Amino acid sequence: MNDPQPEGHLASYIGRRKFLATLGGAAAAWPLAARAQQRPVVGLLAASSKTAGARYYGAFSQGLRELGYSEGRDYTFEERYADGDVARLPRLAEELVRLKPWVIVAGATPAVLAARRATDSVAIVGVNMNDPVALGLIASEARPGANVTGVLSRLPGQAAKQLEIARDAVPGASKVGILINANNQSNVLQWRETEPAAKKLGLGLAAVEIRAMNELGSAVERFVNERADVVVVLGDAALLTVRRQIAAFALASRLPTVFSFREHVEDGGLVSYGVNLRENYRRAAYFADRILKGEKPADLPVEFPPKVELIVNLATAKALRLNIPPTLLARADEVIE
Repeated sequence: MNDPQPEGHLASYIGRRKFLATLGGAAAAWPLAARAQQRPVVGLLAASSKTAGARYYGAFSQGLRELGYSEGRDYTFEERYADGDVARLPRLAEELVRLKPWVIVAGATPAVLAARRATDSVAIVGVNMNDPVALGLIASEARPGANVTGVLSRLPGQAAKQLEIARDAVPGASKVGILINANNQSNVLQWRETEPAAKKLGLGLAAVEIRAMNELGSAVERFVNERADVVVVLGDAALLTVRRQIAAFALASRLPTVFSFREHVEDGGLVSYGVNLRENYRRAAYFADRILKGEKPADLPVEFPPKVELIVNLATAKALRLNIPPTLLARADEVIE
């Protein structure tokens, strides 16, 4: 905790770079390690694996390129991935903090929490935060007041909307299964939103908590035994890592599924309603840019997701022998055939 933020701003770093250029051969003789230390370090802390999240993690670097940054020239990029095991995040966060980064980009709420526990001085940009005020990460969205800012992963009322979509996708559904990663505090908050929303819609709930990804098979069996008509999988980086397994288990048990992220549906899930993760990571570059130029995360308002979308996989619907109502298809931002 309390690791000092690197002194100076990006402008001073650029000035140093120009000065070094005038040294000619003398500068070239410097040890490479010493010269590398002059570049700001930008860290990425992710709960998922690099392979599973490649389609959206890359949007952060793309966003920086669009803002004029070049990796290796303007900053050094350090990545740490928990590979779906959130218990690894605290150690990975501490590793990044020891590198004295100017900013840590933390994907998903567990990564933000781990980074915040590791440092209260290094700037943290949360890419997919869920209710950071309730979790004590910030004072308010308008004025974070701490070393954390970034983009939210959910919109107000999203739990109710997902339940409505689950009901519409499976006409006649009366009981909805809820898959919860008990290791994720964000999932606990999502579950609290889901309960009253289900009551208003007159839907019964069958909640199943898991603590390890090898419990997925038994979780699906419980949904079947509970006679759930459709399952809502709460938004979670670890569950996103095993999205293909979830889709396979659900299909084998003929269980329709609703998710928060489109990646689940691209890999065999039925429906998703939620943020576009790639756009969130791209937007994170804006926050990193402002921080590298000297602004404080405490003064950068937390933003709502830049894009929310409804995706339907018709191929999965056919495999489940489920007829998606035309009214739901008409509302979809994208239909995968």
